[in-house]
Amino acid sequence: MYTHRPSACARCLCAAQVCDKHDPEYYNKFKKWADDYFLISHRGERRGLGGIFFDDLNDKDADTILSFSKDCVNNVVEAYCPIVRKHKDDAFTEEQKQWQLLRRGRYVEFNLVYDRGTTFGLKTGGRIESILMSLPKNASWLYDHQPEEGTPEWDLLDACKNPKTWV
Repeated sequence: MYTHRPSACARCLCAAQVCDKHDPEYYNKFKKWADDYFLISHRGERRGLGGIFFDDLNDKDADTILSFSKDCVNNVVEAYCPIVRKHKDDAFTEEQKQWQLLRRGRYVEFNLVYDRGTTFGLKTGGRIESILMSLPKNASWLYDHQPEEGTPEWDLLDACKNPKTWV
């Protein structure tokens, strides 16, 4: 995972457009919610690059909330498919693969320590395999790994520590 500004901007612009269609305050509200929710506080960094997050919406009628939720889900294809098409054949080095595995490790940490759905399932006797199958097959951790300043890895970590406004 790397910071590719045009992709981040395009993805967030799609989300902002969906939000604005329903409520002009939604994007900023749900971006902040994502920045807060996906914080891995023991590391001082977010799981990834922004986006929006919401749950437990009850400030509008059910049909309005359902319409917004459906538009958000349907937006994923519009937002992500161009990014996938653009980068699916990109070559990568072994060092980049190791960085990907470290970022997957952050996903694992977040899900097992902070994610409300995962922790709820683990604490209430949920089916462990069903809960854990959302985790990546491969992940890694290196002790106190700090990417060199100015590298693409450092850029991503900086964006995870200091959320950016992409739109």
